[in-house]
Amino acid sequence: MVFLASGLFLFGAAVIFALPGAEEEVITRGEASSIPVTVNYPAPELTLSDLQGNPSSLTDYLGQVVLVNNWATWCPPCKAEMPALQAYYQTHTAQGFVILGIEAGEPADEVTAFVEQYGLTFPVWLDAKGLALEAFRNFSLPSSYVIDRDGVVRLAWSGAISREMLEKYVTPVVVEK
Repeated sequence: MVFLASGLFLFGAAVIFALPGAEEEVITRGEASSIPVTVNYPAPELTLSDLQGNPSSLTDYLGQVVLVNNWATWCPPCKAEMPALQAYYQTHTAQGFVILGIEAGEPADEVTAFVEQYGLTFPVWLDAKGLALEAFRNFSLPSSYVIDRDGVVRLAWSGAISREMLEKYVTPVVVEK
């Protein structure tokens, strides 16, 4: 009887936390993920605004390989991975590769100062409502997803990404025709 009651309690708790509108907590992951998870699902529909207030959608990037990177200005592992992301972007942008840095909740002026401090040249979107975290069903920061030229999410990471991991796992998707 005790086991049944315990099981029902755990099941009920799981259902409550899975319900839409349940509070989610953003978790930061300090250790770099050694390998991404291979996935295969259509990219979610997502439209956000850039630092200038211009709306943009993931579908605007069909035909390119897109690395969506969810991050925050206050997140230490997010800060740590920015130089690797910027360097990889500069190296591969001519091959039809783009990074969309989606900042999770800070005001535009703070994000702009961060972008300038780190010398980021890839597009940065603002996400005050956590729509990207919700769309990708991952509330960890940083988290990244590689979307192929056909709009299919192929790789998913939780945690900071190194330049070596980008070269090893993202480059094969970039060079596919």
